[in-house]
Amino acid sequence: MDAKDAKDATDTENPLGQFLRARRALVRPEDLGLPPGDRRRVAGLRREEVAMLAGVSTDYYVRLEQGRERSPSAQVVDALARVLCLEEDATAHLHRLAHPSPGRCRRPAARRRERVGPQLLRLMAGWHRTPAVILGPRLEVLAHNALGRALFDGHTHSGDLVRLVFLDPDAREFYPDWEQVAENTVAALRASAGTEVSDPRLIELVGELSLRSETFRRLWARHDIRRKTHETKRFRHPLVGELTLDYESLTVNSAPGQQLVVYHAEPGSPSEQALDLLGSLAATGADAAPAAGSAGAPRPSGEDGPAAGSATSSTGAASTTGGTTEDRSA
Repeated sequence: MDAKDAKDATDTENPLGQFLRARRALVRPEDLGLPPGDRRRVAGLRREEVAMLAGVSTDYYVRLEQGRERSPSAQVVDALARVLCLEEDATAHLHRLAHPSPGRCRRPAARRRERVGPQLLRLMAGWHRTPAVILGPRLEVLAHNALGRALFDGHTHSGDLVRLVFLDPDAREFYPDWEQVAENTVAALRASAGTEVSDPRLIELVGELSLRSETFRRLWARHDIRRKTHETKRFRHPLVGELTLDYESLTVNSAPGQQLVVYHAEPGSPSEQALDLLGSLAATGADAAPAAGSAGAPRPSGEDGPAAGSATSSTGAASTTGGTTEDRSA
């Protein structure tokens, strides 16, 4: 993939058309009662098939994809969402693309430092048995409590969940269900970015990952939209071994774009015991040998790992409130 392809991955000229084309390619004709055919030249549905099923003319739909028609009615958008088999988050995203709010303030183009409120930091510091992290709009870690830091510590990209998944040499060991984690991470990044894909740091992130990870590039091109809400996730931690944790993601209303993600284990489970052990290690600062079957020493990077000698993210100055740390490098 060259630099031009990376630019295409973050092109913001016609986001509505990009989304429609990407989602159209993912729908199988037979799922909508159409014959699959043997001589199809495009993946998924043809434009005329989408138009027919949505109840609009082919010319009108072509103009939508090409960006020559930018104001479809809500009824047309709902019909397109139905034809494209969109789920709730993706349907809402399609409506925002079709009807952007003119009075809505956009994020400033200039780089700005994300801040986490001191009240939230103090709240997290009191959760001694609960890992918690604050994520920014690009799923970068803005702050964490002691157990949240211990959960993700020890990786090349511990402070950036997207780069951790796609560029860290330990990612596939740390996440036993890596493929599912990768899909959900890209969908959550798209959902967090919303329609504001012109953010310079998002463009930088997507461009870097599109050049360095074929898997990211493929998943980003799908335009999956799925908010980070709640999920059960498995970890293979280098100190305490296997962990199965549930998480809930909560929006921070005082800081739009930030998410509070809280992890917890099932009461009485081996994962709860492992989490307690991790908390003890984090509290004492004691070194421990990696648990059997854990990530251990970094492995050589595979398809999505960083190239040898490549730059890694640096750790900035930290501001500590009780047992909670705010990452000032984000």
